[in-house]
Amino acid sequence: MAKIKGYQRPQTLHDKPWHFCPGCHHGIVHRLCAEVVEEMGLQSQTIGVGSVGCGVFSYNYFNFDGIGPSHGRAPAVATGVKRVLPDKLVFTYQGDGDLAAIGTTEMVHSAVRGENITIIFVNNTLYGMTGGQMAPTTLMGQQTTTTPRGRTREQAGYPMKVCEMLATMDGSAYIARTAVFNPAQVLKTKKAIRKAFETQMAGLGFSLVEVLSACPTNWGMNPLEALDHVKDNMLPVYPLGEFKLKKE
Repeated sequence: MAKIKGYQRPQTLHDKPWHFCPGCHHGIVHRLCAEVVEEMGLQSQTIGVGSVGCGVFSYNYFNFDGIGPSHGRAPAVATGVKRVLPDKLVFTYQGDGDLAAIGTTEMVHSAVRGENITIIFVNNTLYGMTGGQMAPTTLMGQQTTTTPRGRTREQAGYPMKVCEMLATMDGSAYIARTAVFNPAQVLKTKKAIRKAFETQMAGLGFSLVEVLSACPTNWGMNPLEALDHVKDNMLPVYPLGEFKLKKE
């Protein structure tokens, strides 16, 4: 693998060829999670739970322990692991189809109970792995394989705003939405992931970082167009920022 000047791969990432689609942001989010784990000195204490969808490929890249749950059930599995091994850093890695559709119950009630786990939520507004179908987060008017004329209120309602919903729950300790469409946003995302992991290790409760992400293949765009789509079309619906920050 070619070396990038000024960058050293963290030991928390395996040295493997990349397999995701061109312009996919999963690689950035993978790297940020891995860097934070390494910088916190938690490689031997970390357990990742990558659910069904593109997130399941995280096991190919993360160089720490992992568990494969059923579709949508990652928060339930993470809850069990964290309760049995409370000293571990336990986080799920999930897409919006997995988290906000089949996994809604698991996600919401983990926050209601204040489970001391972290969710890394990659939102590209559709089902990526299975063919680009509409997800609960799909934008109004967005064309997908199941909404070829665009999402409408009459047929599918409105986009689900996960951070805004979870921030209202007493068990939530840290809730943030970030993006990775430029270097400044990448750095902010890394800081948010670090805060979420620190929140968990301090025992403060449930934490979630939503990362707005591009899916050029299923959007029918090239990678540069997809970056503009995140900035111009996703941000007005999903504003960035910290929605909940519980102090010790």
